[in-house]
Amino acid sequence: MQGADYEAFSGKGRKRRHRAMSEINVTPFVDVMLVLLIVFMVTAPLLTVGVPLELPNTKASTVQGNDEPLVISVGADGKLYLEDLEVDLENLVPKLQAVTAAKQDQRIFVRGDKNVNYGRVLEVMGEIHAAGFKRVAMVSAGQPKPDTTEAGK
Repeated sequence: MQGADYEAFSGKGRKRRHRAMSEINVTPFVDVMLVLLIVFMVTAPLLTVGVPLELPNTKASTVQGNDEPLVISVGADGKLYLEDLEVDLENLVPKLQAVTAAKQDQRIFVRGDKNVNYGRVLEVMGEIHAAGFKRVAMVSAGQPKPDTTEAGK
C-alpha cells in the first residue's frame, strides 16, 4: 500500500467534520423575554377593573392575600358593578354565589367612589356579609402624595 492510500483508509487523512454545538444560544431567548416584558408592562395598567372611580385616600396599608379577589364597585351614581358587569343589589348575592361556587372564604373588595353616599356602600357590604361572605374589605386609593408645588416656594 502506498502512503496516500493508507491515510485514506485509516482516517488520519480525513478532514474534521463540524462538531455538534454543546452551548445553547440564549440570544433569541433573551429577545423574546424582553419583548414579553415590554408587552406586559404596557398591558398591566389596562388589566385593572374597568369601572372608573375616584377612590378616597387613606393611610391604611394594603391587604395581602394569595387568591385573586372579586371586586364590587359602587359608582358615583350608586350603580353596582360586579367586576365589569352592572348588577342590581337584589341580584348581587346570587351572582356572587354563582361566581364563587358558594365558597364563603372568597376575598371580596368593595370599591366606592368618594362622591357616593356612604350609606350605599354600607348597604352593599351588609348584603354581602349577610349572605355569609366573611372576607369583605374596602379599597381606597392609598395615601395621598404631598403637594410639592407650593411647598418649595
